[in-house]
Amino acid sequence: MPASAERAAELRRILNRAIHAYYVLDAPEMSDAEYDLLFRELQNLEASHPELRTPDSPTQRVGAEPAEGFAKHSHLVPMLSLRNAFSDLELDEWGQRIEKIAPGASNSGYTVEMKIDGAAVSLTYERGVLSVGVTRGNGAVGEVVTANLKTIRDIPLQLQGDGWPEQLEVRGEVYMPLSTLATLNQEREAAGQPLLANPRNAAAGALRQLDSNTTRSRRLRFFAYAVEPADKLSMVATQAELLKTLSEWGFPTESHWARASDLQFAKRIIANLEALRNDLPFEADGVVVKVDSLRLHDELGNIGDREPQWAIARKFPPQVAVTKLLDIKVNVGRTGSLNPYAVLEPVKLRGVTVSKATLHNLRQIHDKDIRVGDLVRVVRAGEVIPRILGPAEVQTEARSAPFEMPTHCPFCGSSIDQPPDEVMSYCRNDDCPGRKLEAIVHFASSGAMDIRGLGPERVRQLLEEKLIADPSDLYGLPEMQLVALDGFAEKSASQLLRAIAESRSRPLSRLLIGLGIRHVGAGAAELLARRFGTMGALRTASAEAMAEVRGIGPTIADSVYSFLHESRNIGLIDKLKVREVLMDEPVKVTAGGVFDGQTFVLTGTLPKLSRTEATQMIEQAGGAVTGSVSKKTTAIVAGEEPGSKIEKAKQLGIQIWDESELLKRLGR
Repeated sequence: MPASAERAAELRRILNRAIHAYYVLDAPEMSDAEYDLLFRELQNLEASHPELRTPDSPTQRVGAEPAEGFAKHSHLVPMLSLRNAFSDLELDEWGQRIEKIAPGASNSGYTVEMKIDGAAVSLTYERGVLSVGVTRGNGAVGEVVTANLKTIRDIPLQLQGDGWPEQLEVRGEVYMPLSTLATLNQEREAAGQPLLANPRNAAAGALRQLDSNTTRSRRLRFFAYAVEPADKLSMVATQAELLKTLSEWGFPTESHWARASDLQFAKRIIANLEALRNDLPFEADGVVVKVDSLRLHDELGNIGDREPQWAIARKFPPQVAVTKLLDIKVNVGRTGSLNPYAVLEPVKLRGVTVSKATLHNLRQIHDKDIRVGDLVRVVRAGEVIPRILGPAEVQTEARSAPFEMPTHCPFCGSSIDQPPDEVMSYCRNDDCPGRKLEAIVHFASSGAMDIRGLGPERVRQLLEEKLIADPSDLYGLPEMQLVALDGFAEKSASQLLRAIAESRSRPLSRLLIGLGIRHVGAGAAELLARRFGTMGALRTASAEAMAEVRGIGPTIADSVYSFLHESRNIGLIDKLKVREVLMDEPVKVTAGGVFDGQTFVLTGTLPKLSRTEATQMIEQAGGAVTGSVSKKTTAIVAGEEPGSKIEKAKQLGIQIWDESELLKRLGR
């Protein structure tokens, strides 16, 4: 072996060992400076001799070039969902069911493993080297995200030890530590970017980034818990042995797992794990109880293509904290709605310190009888902003008077309008500073024009500096004036301007969402944009013509018509057009399609099409997709795990199609 090849192999061995010690064993063997020095040496060797670069090289963890999209990959064995048990009684019922199917099954014992709230993935190893990494997808087919998974240091690129078959799939959970989520959200808030909602969504979103450098910046972690096909592991007889074997192969496994001889012992373990919940560095929403014998997994089998009989998720109850409600304040939304929110005495809840909570509207405040000064029960179910369940049973102070909405806008002082048929109050001043701020923030949000880096603080700064007055002004921002603002540098200014420029090409439906027309959400915006095709056609359409679009109706039609004919909005749309913002919808629906006037319901997971893709195909053919089955439903398109909708369709005598039938009817 030439000296360069020998040195590259030695560097790979040393660096991979160091990665495993640092990320999996939590026992660093060298300093960061030493690691960086050796890493650069390997990089230089591979740059000079590309033939030395191997799939298991630590350099392959560095983000690759952005992908064009994600290929599909079929799992060797489907990745199924777990049935949930919300009480010890339901756990006992599960134990009784498996005993009926396989008498004596309980004698094999159980494993109890922490249920990480993250994103399930499958890793295929060929001769011990990671070849393909895939998301769960619909359970049968996932998306190939190998480059993104390679950026996660916990995941070995080359298996350690021995005994692994030539090909196997290792299943596990990609997650984001709570401390990482908190740090990233602080960074994003400072940069004016939207906050990451919760660890699960943050992990799943990071895996689906087309640029793996973005995935790497999210600092994800990984735990392994299964191998498929399990029958290839002749030397492993139980789940407990499998977890130990995974560790020997170089995978991190969640350390709190335990073996229980029976379900009574398992319940005690579960109670102990629930008590640890607040101290965990990651989000956990329960534990997974599995029959320990792998042989019994085959005997117990699955319930259809939905869930295994041999495992169940024992969910933890929602975590509740008690703290003091210091004040109830009011924000003004983009439509002028007054939105109350709670100011709380800071309290730690599921690893996050919270000081605010949503209150929705005055009716909910009164229904829950929440008053300033109360001790209140606060819950987080994965959301960034928690919600108040109600006052605590025991109060330490005399209660204050019930809260009432202000009679004048807290931002501009205008009188408040309270429509008799609505629960919300409104500021009707179009020039209200609060409304302007929220309108532009909404315009730039990810569901609308998706201008990255333009969050509330950035918008507030631009408004205060009088650089913008409405969304159209964003498209004329001068770079030099941006660079002169606090918190901006030449790079951040150019990035924001690039994001603004890219938003010009968003389709008409996204622009309609961004304009903030009352009653118009994503669904209505797409229906209108696809039917009329251009902003010009929509502006000249009558309210009656809009209402004829299936799924729109007179309320939305009147709102859109009124909005498009107000002088202020006419001026805004004209300015956006001058600024070369796209006013067309690339996918236009024409009347007379094969599904014209027909209504469909989608249920379950389709083999190849996402729900969005199937909906678009139906709508492009003139049909409509609704969420509930009725006598007016033409057909129900069913995939895996269809739920109760399919039973109702059978009762009503409605046609049930699979994906192939849908594609056949569409001529595809």
